Amino acid sequence: MTSIRSHALLDHDAATVWVTIRDIGAVSEWFPSIIESESTDVGRNVTLADGTRLVEETVTLDEDLRRYQYRIIGGDLVPEVHLGTLDVIDLGEGRSLLMYGSDVVPDGVAAAFDPAIGEAVAALGAYLGQHA
Repeated sequence: MTSIRSHALLDHDAATVWVTIRDIGAVSEWFPSIIESESTDVGRNVTLADGTRLVEETVTLDEDLRRYQYRIIGGDLVPEVHLGTLDVIDLGEGRSLLMYGSDVVPDGVAAAFDPAIGEAVAALGAYLGQHA
């Protein structure tokens, strides 16, 4: 299993960041490599920039911890194991930390996911600056 993790210090309070993260059907608004997304009864469906479709199941949506976890369960690319975790941590004084990790098997899928997740985490601050 490969674990990947990206993080960003954000000049936005945790509540503002959490509102964006918890709106799981709107992930395509801030995640550059996702061009379409929609909520479903069990999670969300996303379409990547290359046309790959993913069906994701929500594992955890915890308002108190500001944690969202999901796993890929269907679509065009289904890893043997996948668990994505986003945590929004309050740093006080209007700042927060976003941690985005994924545990993936096989390793090659993790290698493909890592740059996309890093790009999304880096882009979130700019997105919030325009939409918060």
